[in-house]
Amino acid sequence: MSHNLSMLSSTERFSTRVENYIKYRPGYPAGVLDVMRSRCGLSADSTVADVGSGTGILTQLLLQTQSLVYAIEPNKEMREAAEKLLRDYSRFNSVNGTAEATTLPSQSIDVVTASQAFHWFNVPQARAEFSRILKPGKWVVLIWNERPVAAHAFLDEYDTLLRKHAPDYDRVTNMRADPVKLREFFGREPQFAELSYVQNFDYAGLEGRLMSSSYAPEKGHPEHEPMLAGLRALFERHNQGGRVLFPYRTLVYFGQLNAKL
Repeated sequence: MSHNLSMLSSTERFSTRVENYIKYRPGYPAGVLDVMRSRCGLSADSTVADVGSGTGILTQLLLQTQSLVYAIEPNKEMREAAEKLLRDYSRFNSVNGTAEATTLPSQSIDVVTASQAFHWFNVPQARAEFSRILKPGKWVVLIWNERPVAAHAFLDEYDTLLRKHAPDYDRVTNMRADPVKLREFFGREPQFAELSYVQNFDYAGLEGRLMSSSYAPEKGHPEHEPMLAGLRALFERHNQGGRVLFPYRTLVYFGQLNAKL
């Protein structure tokens, strides 16, 4: 990963994408909470730090458990969007902080979560910070929505389109659930659960979903219009009744932080 990509991603990379992020970014299946309740002790009595919380997609799901949730987000535009969307939740707390410096008190947290965010973290520094804020023996849960493994005609062509027009696509997608970084972070092989999730889009929704991604060239970039032309053609080939299905496998890695291997 280039230095410029890393620096931009942590604070500014999504600033211009907030509206699409709110409308079209996928959520997470309710089964994520079931895993956290049964395996990580999540309850209404828990205090949770949702790190890299963005516009509050996972935060809102966590608030449904009645947990006290601290949403840690360094990006001003995304943090303010979450504050607006979640203002009616009395147990929601918005924090301007990072994975490496959350600002939270030591040993104050029962569960740390990060969804679609861990791959942006400095792993050793985030590990040290999470170890500091977690109560002894408590849990970290890392979540990603990723594409299914099995061949899928629409997604295969979507992937080809992005490789053609989005220069950052491979670099960003290759940073995701890296087994080596996960073992380094947890100090052992993490526990794992896999769930299914699907979005159902008309063309406007599909375009919004694409433009919510950090790697999608924005208006003014020479690849923006060709990319959207390709997306429209892709939609025309694959839609049924004016809709396309966008499936995911939701990957949940969880564990306690142990001594390094």
